[in-house]
Amino acid sequence: MKAFIVKRYGKNEKLHLTDWAEPTVDVNDVLVQVHSAGVNQLDSMIRNGEFKLFLTYKPPFINGHDVAGVITKVGSKVSRFKVGDEVYARPSDYNIGTFAELISIHENDVALKPINISMQEAASIPLIGLTAWQALVEIAKLKKGQKVFIQAGSGGVGTFAIQLAKHLGATVATTTSAGNFALVKSLGADVVIDYKSEDFEARLKDYDVVLHSNKNKKILEKSLRILKPGGQLISLTGPPTPEFAAQLGLAWHLKFITKLLSAAAKKYAKKRNVNFTFLFMRAEGNQLSKITTLIESGVIKPVIDKVFPFEQTNEAMAYVETGRSKGKIVIKLK
Repeated sequence: MKAFIVKRYGKNEKLHLTDWAEPTVDVNDVLVQVHSAGVNQLDSMIRNGEFKLFLTYKPPFINGHDVAGVITKVGSKVSRFKVGDEVYARPSDYNIGTFAELISIHENDVALKPINISMQEAASIPLIGLTAWQALVEIAKLKKGQKVFIQAGSGGVGTFAIQLAKHLGATVATTTSAGNFALVKSLGADVVIDYKSEDFEARLKDYDVVLHSNKNKKILEKSLRILKPGGQLISLTGPPTPEFAAQLGLAWHLKFITKLLSAAAKKYAKKRNVNFTFLFMRAEGNQLSKITTLIESGVIKPVIDKVFPFEQTNEAMAYVETGRSKGKIVIKLK
């Protein structure tokens, strides 16, 4: 089969299109013929080697974390799916590889594709949808009447998280450029701030939750300051915490490293009487099934900026890396 692989780590490295052995199908796996694959910042970060201390993928390996396609084979113990099912998924860590014609995925990571959207739209959802769900529903337990600040509202996670937060009954503030105001307002944002010309700290106060996606330390501190006492900041960009290390089952020395990396942020949060959590989303088919229900009921709509042909996967990655996409970027195989 054809696949885009990481031959070696590096920011200037390209993915290489190559012939690759078809994946084996374990007893609990389903083999998916890939129709479309979402492209994420995480794909670039993995290729760059930014997570190699914690996620030790050994090159060469196939990249890609989002998929929509059709099941062509099932393992002997698979009970939830059958050949011919249209599905979507974010494969679990160490089992990634959606930039390929086929991928084998554990059935627990898979959900039936929403019937009212295309394969391209479905491929745009799993990683960002699960990220927003785990942040707002699982960790923050966001409730009706609460206030949430979602940074980068026109990006992949932002476009999904705004819709989910509004469904949960929250007041939503977000940042974006002036040209994207109409987009984020159409998704449900109540307060929209131009990050190029406005200081969000001057406009926001006593928020319950911040969904943080900026690597700048000063932005992190500002975000902690706008929270009310007892409020919750959930960071998608770090610093990683010992709790994250424990989730991945990392060795003690790596847990110690994350303790050092997150010490300043946790200390500042404690001083402000607020909470700091680092989220590295996980694969979760049951949660994705709940997201399917929201999409089929019209509560959440996919937002796609561009669809690239499979052969232009590197160009799709480069476009994502600009940070200017409105919603998600998808590559199409079928």
